[in-house]
Amino acid sequence: MRYASMIYDPESNIISWEIAKGDISHTREFGNFIIHLSKSGKPILIEILDASKFMGQFEKLKIRKEVGELLPAV
Repeated sequence: MRYASMIYDPESNIISWEIAKGDISHTREFGNFIIHLSKSGKPILIEILDASKFMGQFEKLKIRKEVGELLPAV
């Protein structure tokens, strides 16, 4: 069974995405993404900093896909 819980905190502008249950041992940072890992290296929680900017980029990708479906490939 998969586990996923996502919360957006507008005050801190962070998305917290809990993808598994477990104890967090350490973190890795990749730009605006912070990955919280278990002792064995399994991802437990992903945080997206400056989330409104991330969501804006996500919307652009979604719009491009929809436009691509409407227009024939050149």
